[in-house]
Amino acid sequence: MHSLLGWLALPEVGLGAIFLISLLASTLLPLGSEPALLAYVALTPAAVWPAIGVATLGNTLGGVLTYWMGVGAHRALAGRALRDSGGQSPPCVGIVQQTERWHLRAQALAQRFGAPVLLFSWLPLVGDPLCGVAGWLRLPFGPCLIYIAAGKFARYVLICGVFIHFFV
Repeated sequence: MHSLLGWLALPEVGLGAIFLISLLASTLLPLGSEPALLAYVALTPAAVWPAIGVATLGNTLGGVLTYWMGVGAHRALAGRALRDSGGQSPPCVGIVQQTERWHLRAQALAQRFGAPVLLFSWLPLVGDPLCGVAGWLRLPFGPCLIYIAAGKFARYVLICGVFIHFFV
């Protein structure tokens, strides 16, 4: 374990590992990026800001990937419904009706709160799906990107600040 931590402490390896772990953790994979980040910061406290920047970049790109998966899922389902209806407007039955009901309800919430809800994209269990729902609802990409990045950056700053204050 000590040699693994020493390997992660190497700037050329550690920051790349933080980026990759942060990217994967921000998709729908059940993975946390905080342990890798905090292990790196514990071994290299002087590099806390580069570590926060790399973790934020990786985590934000993972959120953007999930956003585009939501866009793709919406397009795929809409295309399937159109094909199933023979090129005409699909009837409001079965999955299409359920999807439309959910879509209208979620769209109303998104119109009420909009992209700022993505400030909470860092939350466990609900954060990653929030990015997917934003893509599904086709919220404007620019504001979504800004709110995803801001929320994830604030989380990493808070986590690292508390960790350094109490443990380093």
